[in-house]
Amino acid sequence: MIPHQATEERAAVRGGQVRVLRRTAAAPGRTPLVLVHGGGTDNAAISWHFAFSDFGDDRDVIAFDLPGFGETANIDPLGGPAAMAEFTIEVLDALGLDRVLMAGVSMGGDVVLNVALLHPERLAGIVLVAPGGLSPVLRGKAVQFSSWAAGKLPDAVLFGLSRMVTTQAERMVRGIIHESSTLPDAVLREFVAEQQRPGANVGYARYNQATLGPWGMKNDLRSRVHEIETPTLFFHGAEDPMVCPQDSQVAAALMPDARIHLIPSCGHWAQLEKPTIFKNALEGFFAEIEARRTAQGS
Repeated sequence: MIPHQATEERAAVRGGQVRVLRRTAAAPGRTPLVLVHGGGTDNAAISWHFAFSDFGDDRDVIAFDLPGFGETANIDPLGGPAAMAEFTIEVLDALGLDRVLMAGVSMGGDVVLNVALLHPERLAGIVLVAPGGLSPVLRGKAVQFSSWAAGKLPDAVLFGLSRMVTTQAERMVRGIIHESSTLPDAVLREFVAEQQRPGANVGYARYNQATLGPWGMKNDLRSRVHEIETPTLFFHGAEDPMVCPQDSQVAAALMPDARIHLIPSCGHWAQLEKPTIFKNALEGFFAEIEARRTAQGS
């Protein structure tokens, strides 16, 4: 699937081909927006289905598939979020992008947090949609341990189990949103297609193996978020069953330049479930950043 008003291209990175979705603005001039998809069964076209038509009138919008997801090919999956952050910078370099706005959802939010810590000079602002990387433990010690133990299984067993749930793909995706009627049919079809792709779930499996400990998360950044001075917007569904909304609230309170939108009657895929609210929130945030930059003369 190619989202409405997006075009598809390939970028050469690390000897492989990164699938890039892009909309080039008719009247460019504003800071480009780069989008990082989530984990599980996801890719750039799923997470950012609405973004190209919603944000591409006056700024370039770019999304890409991380290794092990979607149609990016011939690059080994990366593992943890810091490695994904460094890869994201390589993609920016390959596309000739210097300073950007960057948004990430779930696992992608974890990646964006790491970009902000490792390469803040590349960011004009960040948007974190139900981000990972801000929790000490999954929802319950039993869930934490069983998830960690699953990651220790041999690949043949682990990915065999993943293939077994392919027939439940529609039920899975509807389990992470609050109102099933809000999800476009095209997104659901792409979700099913991604589940059936050869090599599906490898990228997310490597991320989980890198971040899950038996009793807690290895990627908990709460002790470091105060270092992030980049303007930040959190956008989180109040009924998110996957990532606790309180994680975003706590992190936002610790950061020097953060604000949060907590969205009622909304689950994990807030940018897909409430696209109009998402569009308005981001446009206001981007306007704030650009007005501040103008006032500072930079």
